[in-house]
Amino acid sequence: MKKSIQFIFGLLLFSNSIIYSQQMANNNSSNDKKAIRINLYGSYTFEDSFDSYYDQGNYYQGQLQDGFQYGAGFEYEIHPNTFLELSYLRQDTNAPTQYYNGGLFDKYADFDVAMNYIMLGGNHSFRKANSPIEGFGGFMAGLAVINIENPKTGYSDSATKFAWGIKGGAIVWASKSVGVKLQAQLLSVTQSVGGGVYFGTGGVGAGLSSYSSVYQFSLGGGLVFALGQ
Repeated sequence: MKKSIQFIFGLLLFSNSIIYSQQMANNNSSNDKKAIRINLYGSYTFEDSFDSYYDQGNYYQGQLQDGFQYGAGFEYEIHPNTFLELSYLRQDTNAPTQYYNGGLFDKYADFDVAMNYIMLGGNHSFRKANSPIEGFGGFMAGLAVINIENPKTGYSDSATKFAWGIKGGAIVWASKSVGVKLQAQLLSVTQSVGGGVYFGTGGVGAGLSSYSSVYQFSLGGGLVFALGQ
């Protein structure tokens, strides 16, 4: 938890330093108004399988189930049509997992999982003059805070891992200040499953020594509110 707070604080300092540097660089053109946007997200996230072989005849495999992902983001225009975004996304789902140990201690668990993403990224937009449609694409990086619980045993744990993502889509502006966002997105949590943290224990013995990354693809969108327009 302490590392998560430090990381979030670092993201805020980083974003504030970029905004401050841009304001200083444009000190002679203070009449140019920078855009600020608030994004509300909602999307359908597809399932993803994971597995890890940590010894001959000893491995586990499971599936992070599909579900609804929601969140919010704050965007600041650092250059014309280029935005810095700080966002938070969450999905509550489950992960049925099968453990194999040479046929001696095979075991099954269906974990309750909460996927929390705290991301900082850059988005670039493009739009024709007088068109209500604005295209965009972006890359982001940050951390995933993953909480897991076995409802049968009461076992619970959490982990914080590096995450990255890409996204693209379009905004249909209903007015100067309100738009509807449609987007496709891919989020990946590097080495998120295993290592004796949560999926890798399963109540079958010692933690595992191997990992499996997770990839979450989603389709959805949300609402965009442009402030000061």
